[in-house]
Amino acid sequence: MKFAYKFSNLLGAVYRHGNLSFSRDGNSVISPVGNRISVFDLKNNKSETLPVSTNKNITCVGLSPDGNLAILVDEDGAAILVSLVTRAVLYHHHFHKPVNSVSFSPDGRKFVVTKENVALMYNAPGKNREFNAFALDKSYYGPYDETTCIDWTTDSKCFAVGSKDMTTWIFGAERWANLIYYSVGGHKDVIVGCFFEKDSLDLYTVSQDGALCVWESDTELDELRKGPKYSERKKMAEERKRREEEEAEEDEIEELGEDGQRRGEVIKGSAGAPEDVEGIKNVRYKQKSKHFFNKEDDFNNLTAAAFNKNTHILVTGFASGAFHLHELPDFDLIHSLSISDQRISTISVNPTGDWIGFGCSGRGQLLVWEWQSESYVFKQQGHFNNMASLAYSPDGQYLATGGDDGKVKVWNTNSGLCFVTFTEHTSSVTNVTFTTSGFVVVSASLDGTVRAYDLHRYRNFRTLTSPRLAQFSSLAVDVSGELVCAGAQDSFEIFLWSMQTGRLLEVLSGHEGPVSCLCFSPVQSVLASVSWDKTVRLWDMQDSWQTREVLRLTSDGLVVTYRPDGQELAVATLDGEITFWNPQTAAQTGSIVGRHDLQMGRKETEKITAKQSAKGKAFTSLCYSADGESMLASGQSKFVCIYNIKEQILMKKFEISCNLSLDAMEEFLDRRKMTEFGSLALVDEGAGDGDGVELGLPGVRRGDMSSRHFKPEIRVSSLRFSPTGRSWAAASTEGLLIYSLDTSLIFDPYDLDMDITPVSIRCQLKKKEWTSAIVLAFRLNETSLIREVLEAVPHDQVAVVSSSLPDVYVEKLLDFVASSLENSRHLQFYLTWAQNLLTLHGQKLKNRSGAILPTVQQLLKSIQRHHDDLSKLCDWNIYTICYIKALSKQRGMKRMVADSLSEQEEEEERGSVLMGSEDEEEDMMSEALIVN
Repeated sequence: MKFAYKFSNLLGAVYRHGNLSFSRDGNSVISPVGNRISVFDLKNNKSETLPVSTNKNITCVGLSPDGNLAILVDEDGAAILVSLVTRAVLYHHHFHKPVNSVSFSPDGRKFVVTKENVALMYNAPGKNREFNAFALDKSYYGPYDETTCIDWTTDSKCFAVGSKDMTTWIFGAERWANLIYYSVGGHKDVIVGCFFEKDSLDLYTVSQDGALCVWESDTELDELRKGPKYSERKKMAEERKRREEEEAEEDEIEELGEDGQRRGEVIKGSAGAPEDVEGIKNVRYKQKSKHFFNKEDDFNNLTAAAFNKNTHILVTGFASGAFHLHELPDFDLIHSLSISDQRISTISVNPTGDWIGFGCSGRGQLLVWEWQSESYVFKQQGHFNNMASLAYSPDGQYLATGGDDGKVKVWNTNSGLCFVTFTEHTSSVTNVTFTTSGFVVVSASLDGTVRAYDLHRYRNFRTLTSPRLAQFSSLAVDVSGELVCAGAQDSFEIFLWSMQTGRLLEVLSGHEGPVSCLCFSPVQSVLASVSWDKTVRLWDMQDSWQTREVLRLTSDGLVVTYRPDGQELAVATLDGEITFWNPQTAAQTGSIVGRHDLQMGRKETEKITAKQSAKGKAFTSLCYSADGESMLASGQSKFVCIYNIKEQILMKKFEISCNLSLDAMEEFLDRRKMTEFGSLALVDEGAGDGDGVELGLPGVRRGDMSSRHFKPEIRVSSLRFSPTGRSWAAASTEGLLIYSLDTSLIFDPYDLDMDITPVSIRCQLKKKEWTSAIVLAFRLNETSLIREVLEAVPHDQVAVVSSSLPDVYVEKLLDFVASSLENSRHLQFYLTWAQNLLTLHGQKLKNRSGAILPTVQQLLKSIQRHHDDLSKLCDWNIYTICYIKALSKQRGMKRMVADSLSEQEEEEERGSVLMGSEDEEEDMMSEALIVN
């Protein structure tokens, strides 16, 4: 088995803290999630987490106008420059203070960073390679308190900075003669947003108390004039020259008399200010109007604002979760809606002004709203408390997660998005699992219920309870999906239900401590249960639910799991040891001491190092790989260990997070944070929760004094290997981390020889020796070369080549076809290969079913994915054709009605002509009679 797994995606969290940004085309939204950023493609409904991270939680994201670069700044002011094209870190920089906002100029040549009460303008990194990518251009001082927001004019000549001192400062990006800086007030609270009008210096400012000021400038952007740029040395030289001229003039006056005096006056008059500065009028602002938002109460503060210059739409969010849309400058209310019960932390509008992105850090929500159609484009929410458990579906397409918030969520592994959330539980969900059909999710909770959910109709169709109230901490479902078991942590019993009838079949007693984990054998109806009483019990489900074996452990049992073939049992105990047992003979076959591999971190409040701390050094989650050769293990640590079971050695350790904003990340004691009274982490600053309600109490600066900040502790609560064997997932404090097999970095030749080169393989292709070329390509084992050789085989030769392949290469080719089919456009071609390989070598492959099971499941997953995509496309085409047919029929009916109406009109005209002729004849006859 290869251990070249790399971080692939982050699920379970869509937004934490910071500002949202839309891509240049407006089809993707970039969201900070902890110390990483995720890109959500709104058109294709997919998510991707970039493989870059900062040392602490990201607070500011600045996106370049071309969408190629992003500046990520964390809580301490450490910034990284990231290329969104190559997904690589280009530069590291530290601002040494917390940064409040970052903004690129519209032309992409500058960017402004605000920290404390200073605005720093840097030259933006370009195509030229520089040692220092962040070159400081100017520093702007003016505000007396911390800055809050930035906005640029459309031509990048000026920018505005809002501050907590209730003022907004307008600065020139260059040294303008008529605008160096300008300050506007008019507010009674913190400035939340300041926005320039399009192609104008007119300004809008929004404050936290719900006031909007409209400022009108008496100067247009093209009326800005450049001012003098004198250096100190140049000024001194000019001053020295002026003195020399004055002395020379005095000498001439003494020599020439009155004529020289007049000449001196003329020389003096010519020395003055530069001509291009004379007559220039300074920029002035006046308050044109002031508006107030209709707030329900005094505690509903305005928390976020965004403005689109093209559509003149102002979006404002409030602490109650409501938002307003106004059209400026007339302040006409377009829309008002409540989208959450938590404060709106950030708002962003895409470049076209159609979609509005909202982020709510309290619930971890990310919403994209289309205001014209009044519908959601995107709506996602992660677990806002710890994620407790996870489970893969049998085909590896879906992931189910349960959290301490009482929610069960099901995620699509291809798109990385949650498509259904079940909220029936009233307490923490402790365990989730899929049945073998893959369409039923079962969850256990501390509320005393076990619930089963149908993924076809998205409903809770079965609720299983115990005769007396019990808190379920473990769960297991047998292979048939008929028996459901749950272990109680307070009554030491195991409850057994029938899924079909929902009846309680039996209560299994025998453990003398809380039941910590349950697991069914994948090949027979045997249940393994582990408890704090230092025993593992094997229950026979076919023989009156009797105890078959009792395995004695050296310490309290924490977790138990079966190998995929059911021939081995692994148990993790409190002393940090993993023991392996043969379930048939009840004999121990091996053990791994992983106490020192876990490497626990120390908490901020502890006075000892992590190495001296003994508590928690045990594995709380175990998982076999798909082939059963390796074991994943994790606990209350930032590391995940992968062991080789046969050799019983540690193969690799994965560090799932480097986020220092989480607790228990550091290993050593930091004496700088220790005082004679204890750790600085124990000192309450008295600021309360900055995101909470502001209370006007004496001595309280901000926030609710009853709320306290706390650091979540890093831990990995659950591990699962994908049935396809190509990825594994870890439920952690950061979210649901997916690690996939990195095939691009593996060079693993098989039976390599000196004569096997890409040139020789291509020579075999030219000779049309297809079988030989495929064998040589697999011996060299380069993915791109194998794909080139495989796709060069004619379609009508696939069956012949498949039948002539050696047996050792059949599995390799089938594995390659299964992995290539997932992302390839040549569906029929690869399906033909899979069909011929399985048809011609099916019996031989069946004999090694255990080894090729992950490959077959990967093949099924790829086929199912393409089937879903094609079925949606075909359904859409059928609906479109039906619509076109109905439209054509409707138009045909309209034509028939129009033709019939025209015929009727013609007949009426003919009738009217005939009637007119008859009337004329009657008139002539009447005239003739009168004459006679």
